[in-house]
Amino acid sequence: MIILISGNSSTGKTLMSQKLLEKYQIPYLSIDHLKMGLYRGDSACGFTPLDSTELIGEKLWPIIKGIIMTNIENNQNIIIEGCYILPHFIKDFEVEYSEKIISVFIGFSQRYIEENFASNIVKHRNAIEDRSYSEDGIITDYINDHDAFRRKCLDSGVKYFEIDKNYEEEIIKVYDFIEIQKHVIDRKFKEGADIL
Repeated sequence: MIILISGNSSTGKTLMSQKLLEKYQIPYLSIDHLKMGLYRGDSACGFTPLDSTELIGEKLWPIIKGIIMTNIENNQNIIIEGCYILPHFIKDFEVEYSEKIISVFIGFSQRYIEENFASNIVKHRNAIEDRSYSEDGIITDYINDHDAFRRKCLDSGVKYFEIDKNYEEEIIKVYDFIEIQKHVIDRKFKEGADIL
């Protein structure tokens, strides 16, 4: 089983991955770490950390896709999180792979951003990882980024969860969705094993 978690900056992807690791005992991979490892190992890797999410995502996707396929082929589980999992990538997999993948995309509504930008979003960006770099983008840019991400998710037909009022209450829907999908995958795997 593969769990993919994507969303814009500061939506709680890393914290969710940590909690899922603790619940399911499944390791997780931060694509930010993969990005920096590749860049530090080879500065001619085709991107810099300051490039757009789309450019970096396109460069990293063949590697991430290969990791996902290898895990599935070896009946191994992994959680992969990062903003570089672009919504349209999810359609890259044939059915025998896609039926073992749970993907969730998380965003914020304009209302949530306007009401929580300083008090919750920026304040909690270091919940798991220490982000000493500046993320002082103006609120309008952050709203526009989330609007664009929402449209991409809807256009790609992926499972998109938007936090609108209360993060702690609404994020539970994402955990519930993952749990239900995990049971579906486990049941299919068990039924397939019973047939053999």
